[in-house]
Amino acid sequence: MVYYRFLSTMNRLLRFDGRVVVVTGAGGGLGKAYAMLFAERGASVVVNDLGGNQHGDGSSSRAADQVVQEIVQKGGKAVPNYDSVTDGENIIKTAIDKFGRIDILVNNAGILRDRSFVKMSKSDWDIVNDVHVTGAFKTTKAAWDYFRKQEYGRIINTSSVAGLLGNFGQANYSMAKAGLYGFSQTLAKEGAKFNIHTNVIVPMAGSRLTENILPPDLHSALKPELIAPVVAWMCHEDCDDNGVVVEAAAGFAARYKLFRSKGAVLRETLNEPLTIEAVQQKWDTILDMSEPDCPESAEEAMGKMMDALRTQEVGSSLNNVTRSTLAGKPFPEIKYKYDRTAPILYALGLGASTTDQYALNYLYENSEDFRVLPTFPVVPALPCMFDVMKVPSLNVDFTQVLHGEQYIELHRPMPQQAELTLKTEVVEVMDKISGAVYILRVNGEDSSGPLFTTEWSVFEVGAGKFGGKRDTDKPITRPIVPPKRGPDAVLEFKTCDRQGALYRLSGDFNPLHIDPDFAQMGGFNKPILHGLCSFGIAARLILEKYADSDPKLFKAIKARFSKPVYPGQTLSVETWREGNRIHFETKVKETGAAVITGAYMDLLQVKAKL
Repeated sequence: MVYYRFLSTMNRLLRFDGRVVVVTGAGGGLGKAYAMLFAERGASVVVNDLGGNQHGDGSSSRAADQVVQEIVQKGGKAVPNYDSVTDGENIIKTAIDKFGRIDILVNNAGILRDRSFVKMSKSDWDIVNDVHVTGAFKTTKAAWDYFRKQEYGRIINTSSVAGLLGNFGQANYSMAKAGLYGFSQTLAKEGAKFNIHTNVIVPMAGSRLTENILPPDLHSALKPELIAPVVAWMCHEDCDDNGVVVEAAAGFAARYKLFRSKGAVLRETLNEPLTIEAVQQKWDTILDMSEPDCPESAEEAMGKMMDALRTQEVGSSLNNVTRSTLAGKPFPEIKYKYDRTAPILYALGLGASTTDQYALNYLYENSEDFRVLPTFPVVPALPCMFDVMKVPSLNVDFTQVLHGEQYIELHRPMPQQAELTLKTEVVEVMDKISGAVYILRVNGEDSSGPLFTTEWSVFEVGAGKFGGKRDTDKPITRPIVPPKRGPDAVLEFKTCDRQGALYRLSGDFNPLHIDPDFAQMGGFNKPILHGLCSFGIAARLILEKYADSDPKLFKAIKARFSKPVYPGQTLSVETWREGNRIHFETKVKETGAAVITGAYMDLLQVKAKL
C-alpha cells in the first residue's frame, strides 16, 4: 500500500492551486524564475521588486510590471508590488488586499556592496544588512500571524555560500547571509507546531547581482530556472522538511549541515583548575574531525556539554573510591533519546533478516506492527555500565573486563522511540580472588514512568584480593539450572563473520570485539562476539518459538556468560518449558562448548509453535 501511494505521488503533477505566494526581488533573475514557476503551477503571485540596481540604487516599477505581464499573458494570476523589503508589511498587505491570504513567502531580494573590509564604510554595512536581514524580518513578521491563524505557512530565506563559508570582499554580505541562516533555524522551531516550515536556499545563478561578477559563459550557464524547482518543492505542502539548508546550482542540489568534532574533556574533576597547557595538550583532539557529530538542536548541542560535566562530576565524587567502597555511591542520571533507527540497528546486529516474516516487524519503520526487541534496554543502559568501569581511581584495564551475567525485566513493552532517564546503582563489588565482580543495576523510565530494570554482572580479571566480600546478601538475580531432561526444542542460528562489527554499532565499541591486536592482549586469538549479541540472538529465537515473536508477552530474562563465541560460529539454543518460564542454554554447535548457562526467559503467556 505504501509503495503504490509513493508511485502515485511521484506521478502526480505538483501544483499550488489556491495558494498565494509572495516573492521579493522578483523583477528578474531568481525571483522572476520563482514567480513564473509558482504561477505556472496555479498559485496567485505577488511580484515584489523595488526596481533598483545590484547596489540598491534607484527604483522603478518596470521590472515588476514586466514579470506580472508575462504571467498574465500565460494565463496566470499575479499583481505587482514596488515597496522596499524594509517596508515588508506593505508587501504582505498587497497579498491580503488582492488575494485575501498569504501561504508562501520567498525572501529573495538582495543587494551587493562589495568592498574589502579595510575599505568598507558603515553605510556599505548598513544598507546590505537592512535589505537582507531587516527586509526578511519585516516581510516574515507581517506574514507570521496569518500563517499561525491558518496553521499553514512556507518560508524560504535566501542565504549564500559567502554566508556559510565566507568570501573575500563580502564581510557585510556574508554577515547578512549567515544571519539569515540562524534566523531560519529559530523560525523553523517556533513555527513547527503551527505547520509553518522555514527552509533556506543557497543558490548560485545568473542574476542582476552576478552579471558583472561571473564570466559571461558561466553566468549564462547558471540559469535561475534550474533552481526554481528546488525552491518550489520546499514550499509545497507535500514537503515535510523544516529547517533544512539546500544549495542549488546548474541542476545540482545538496544539503548543508553543521558538524562538530568529537571534542575532549579538558579536566578530570570539577575541582581541578583548567590550564592553558591542558588545552594545548588536547588541542589536536579538539580539532580532530574523524568522528564528527551533527547536533540538530540547541538542546542536543548542550547534551555533549552536560555529558562532559557529568564526567567531571563522577570524577569529583568518586575520585578516591576503591572497589571495597564503591557500592552505594551515587552516579549522575543519564538522559538517552532514541528513535526507530536504534531498535532497527539493534535487530540487525542480532541477525534479524528481511527473509523472516517475523523479523521484518523489527526492521521496517513503516511496518503496521513495528516492534522493539525486548532485550533492547541493554543498548541505552550500556553507557551506565561504562560510567562505573571508567571511575578514575579504579584504573580498570578494559582488556581484562568480561561480561558475567545479564538480567532484564520489562515493566511494559519498549516504546518505538523515547527519551529515557537512566539511574545507575552499584549493588555490590565482590572479591573473587581471581578477579572482581561488579553487580550494577540500571533503572530506565520515560515520561510515562518506570520502563525497565537491568542488572549487570561484570568480571574484571586480576582485580581480586582487595579484601572485599566473596558474595552478597543483597537481593540480586541468580542463574537457574535447567531441568534434568532432554531439551524440548533446540533452536539454531549461524552467526556471520561480520556479526560483531555490525552489533557494535548499537553502542558497544569495546575493541575486544573487532581489533585483533586488542583481542590478543585480552588473551583471545581473534576478536570475540559480544556476549550481549549471543544473548540477544538466543532471546530472539526463543521469543519466536514460544511467544509468536510478540514482545508484549515478554516479562524478564536472565543469563550467565560462560565462554566466548567467535563470529562465524553456530549458536545452538537448547530450551525447556516449565509453565511460563523457558529455561535455556546456548552452545557452540561446532565445538559443543556451553557459552550461556543457567538462563531463563519469563513470559506473560506462552504461544508455542508446534
